[in-house]
Amino acid sequence: MARALFTRRTDWDRTENPLTTLLAAAQRSGRELTDLTESNPTRAGIVDTTPLVALLGHPRGTTYAPLPLGHPKARAAVTASFHERGLPAREDRVVLSASTSEAYTWLFKLLCERGDRVLIPAPSYPLFEFLARLEDVELATYPLMREEGFRIDLGALDRAAEEARGHARAIVLVHPNNPTGTYVRRDEAAEVARIAARHGMALIVDEVFAEYPHGVLPADRLPSFAGEREALTFVLGGLSKSLLLPQCKLGWTLVCGPDALCDEAIARLELIADTYLSASTPVQLALPELLAVRASVQEPVRARAAENLAALDRALAAAGEDVAVRRLPTDGGWYAILEVPRTRDEDTWVETLVREHGIVVHPGYFFDMEREGFLVVSLLPRPEVFARAIEIVVASVAKG
Repeated sequence: MARALFTRRTDWDRTENPLTTLLAAAQRSGRELTDLTESNPTRAGIVDTTPLVALLGHPRGTTYAPLPLGHPKARAAVTASFHERGLPAREDRVVLSASTSEAYTWLFKLLCERGDRVLIPAPSYPLFEFLARLEDVELATYPLMREEGFRIDLGALDRAAEEARGHARAIVLVHPNNPTGTYVRRDEAAEVARIAARHGMALIVDEVFAEYPHGVLPADRLPSFAGEREALTFVLGGLSKSLLLPQCKLGWTLVCGPDALCDEAIARLELIADTYLSASTPVQLALPELLAVRASVQEPVRARAAENLAALDRALAAAGEDVAVRRLPTDGGWYAILEVPRTRDEDTWVETLVREHGIVVHPGYFFDMEREGFLVVSLLPRPEVFARAIEIVVASVAKG
């Protein structure tokens, strides 16, 4: 038999991590589990999106119109959604893709030669490693300083750009960050843009959670990078989070920055997009109607997150002030981070909660936290389920 030839870029370590192994064993045994990692909005029972999905069945979607940057009505709807939030946006600078993940790959193609470097935050979610490797792009991290409310370590970011010796091509920001829930501060944003412009780098800003603040956003936080002028900037969003419709597969990129750079970026992205033509016609044509009702979808999500955060805080208060477990501050998003005693490593805490209580949480290292001692939970589960489970988690961890 001829030897199969595969690329190094797909030669991942596919060994199951301890949590996956543990959950598989629990499922084989038939044990019921309470999943506090659930982040799939279609399983969270927050909003009935059946009428929204039904819009994709309209006869208008039966005619194929291959427009690389996206249908004008859809691009106009995205632009209007920014304007409704008081943010600047231009329709001719909106690019549609099948998802934000695809948008990342297009931007890596646009900005990076093989071996070039992209700077990503730590902690953050683990998607970037896979996307970058598939594009032969290297990653380097810059830290978010936990002791300072997850502020960007601007000095470390600047040094990372310097150390790349001209091969650092972009800075990724997740805004608000996942899982820390922190929005970039206005002074940080201005300095990050200056660093990017000075080093000839672009900003890629993932704003999929931007419309989910916990209450009123503090005045020193930036609501969006839309309208950035100093550095070439790509602001990403999509239906997956904005309307709880990951199955409908549509993302968007708003291009901002100096006009000459924006025009060239759009021209090149049009050719990249034309190569794939991946955005679905039915969902594009339904987008104006979908985005018109996003407030009615997002408000219940914000209410769910607030209710579950309150339940978490009640559980912590009940455990007492002397207990060595606390919730880290968060501005928005769908996750909360618990700092727990380092009397056990994170895998042991996770295993204990599954084996003794049938409750699933994420270990902090999944999100590249800087050290041991963190557990991450989703704020999307049903409140009655979340409240019971988080009480048990806090009590169990508090006992050490």
